[in-house]
Amino acid sequence: MPEFAVELRNVSKRFPGPSGEEVSAVKNVTMQIRDGEFFSMLGPSGCGKTTSLRMIAGFELLTEGEVYIHGKPLGQTPPFKRPVNTVFQSYALFPHMTIGENVAFGLEMKGVPKSEIGPRVKQALEMVRLPGYEKRRPRQMSGGQQQRVALARALVNRPEVLLLDEPLGALDLKLRKEMQLELKTLQREVGITFIYVTHDQEEALTMSDRIAVMDHGVVKQIGLASEIYEEPNCRFVADFIGETNFIEGTVRSVDGDHAEFEAGGLKFIAVAQPGLSRGTSATLAVRPERVRLTHTRPGDTPNAYEGEVRESIYIGTDTRYLVLLSPTVNVRVRQQNTVPVGMPALEGPVGVKVWASWTPDSARILVE
Repeated sequence: MPEFAVELRNVSKRFPGPSGEEVSAVKNVTMQIRDGEFFSMLGPSGCGKTTSLRMIAGFELLTEGEVYIHGKPLGQTPPFKRPVNTVFQSYALFPHMTIGENVAFGLEMKGVPKSEIGPRVKQALEMVRLPGYEKRRPRQMSGGQQQRVALARALVNRPEVLLLDEPLGALDLKLRKEMQLELKTLQREVGITFIYVTHDQEEALTMSDRIAVMDHGVVKQIGLASEIYEEPNCRFVADFIGETNFIEGTVRSVDGDHAEFEAGGLKFIAVAQPGLSRGTSATLAVRPERVRLTHTRPGDTPNAYEGEVRESIYIGTDTRYLVLLSPTVNVRVRQQNTVPVGMPALEGPVGVKVWASWTPDSARILVE
């Protein structure tokens, strides 16, 4: 059995532009997606994630490179001959057909014997937790139920790979969150490789085994959800995934995996990217929840700075602060409200002097 369920090798896609020029939607992308993995392609609109998915499905032909599915080169193979199925944001259910007929449609097109179709439809609806819904019509079902029918219709064909193009985009927020957990559970149960396209960072973090972050047709970083969040390799990834403080400055020295960084008259110790050198203009990135506020200077980290609270916003689960560390450096801080009601918190109101601190491993110096 090949090591990867899907592999893109140096894949590019160019479209003709309005003035006859070529426009690159995907640029020399290489991805390796493991068998049984929930893999997400994440990025803003126009980053190339949907085009990449469509090239795996066969809806778009490659300009350059090759797509392999379980080791077989299929980049020029028509969609109906590929062992994949696609679920779209629009459910595309046939309104004049029953749910059972909708799910059975693909099997009938493939010439599967009628004696086999009924049991497979039943099994597919049980997979998506809709047993006994065969006789209903799409209009009699909620948006979440219709999305599950679309999943059943894709799964009934027993594809080697299931492609999902923002399938939850049309659902309201509460239902969307419920369906995220259901999809992840379903993927584990059926054991099929899922390749998921989304622009929603929280959705990708919630569901994915690994994530590819894309921008302008290029893959910026591929990794576990925790790696993408905690160890971004560039400013775009750090900025796109979650909230981050960015401090512009200069690298003063490099010592192994860490470096000394200077900005606004302050010195910081942080994780250094490979190849970082002294004198480089760079950006220090630190997540708001990694910053700690205290009334006295902590002695357990070199990154401790006296500052003044300029903004304090209580939002229930946590409180968000803006702390001025120097005339040109401020940090946003997010602290969970874990102190029991009635007990004084360490943080002060606006105008109060505090110490802001974080560990060297909580911050990264990025040059891109």
